[in-house]
Amino acid sequence: MKLNSIGGHIREYRIAKKLRQQDLAEKINVSVNYIGMIERGEKLPSLETLIEIINALGVSADMLLADVVDTGYQTKESLLSEKLEGFPLRERERIYAVIETMLRYAEEERPVE
Repeated sequence: MKLNSIGGHIREYRIAKKLRQQDLAEKINVSVNYIGMIERGEKLPSLETLIEIINALGVSADMLLADVVDTGYQTKESLLSEKLEGFPLRERERIYAVIETMLRYAEEERPVE
């Protein structure tokens, strides 16, 4: 399991909320060291702690687990759409063209089943 990706997402959303590790630790009543270990992928939080983190950060579970569960692709698509909203139409079209090229290449390289 990609523990560091879960921790990385926690760190990403914590920073986006302008919270220090200490702030998050205080909100969920754990040590700062424990938050650091989770963010580095050294520890996996218990379900109870994960729920507390999710609530403290105001995110959904699939946002944190997008890289480790197969159904996380919808979340990734939503996050990509949100990120692209800030770009002018011309830049979005360029990005979509790159994605389309990558998809065509991936389909050509996919083994026939």
